[in-house]
Amino acid sequence: MARTDALQGSLDLLVLKILARRGPLHGYGITLQIETMSGDVLRVEEGSLYPALHSMEEAGWIKAEWAETDTKRRARMYKLTPAGHRQLEAEEARWSAVTSAVTHVLRMA
Repeated sequence: MARTDALQGSLDLLVLKILARRGPLHGYGITLQIETMSGDVLRVEEGSLYPALHSMEEAGWIKAEWAETDTKRRARMYKLTPAGHRQLEAEEARWSAVTSAVTHVLRMA
């Protein structure tokens, strides 16, 4: 399986969880966290990440602000909003239900 295939349908959940755990991050930082925490099994392409971040910002789940990074560059830093925390709970419940159902099918087949 290609590394990007595993992300299908789970990018919002992963981004929300990373921001809940790590606090404000810029897009590249989010990408690094997902790749590192997954043992490089999951890869996030810019063409997927930034539209997802924009969509989550429009939904009110995250907020972006310009800030200076540790390397003195300006970057948009993303952080979770209260609505984002609620969405994270919903996404985790949905993911748990889906993975449980897939596991059940695999065991029955």
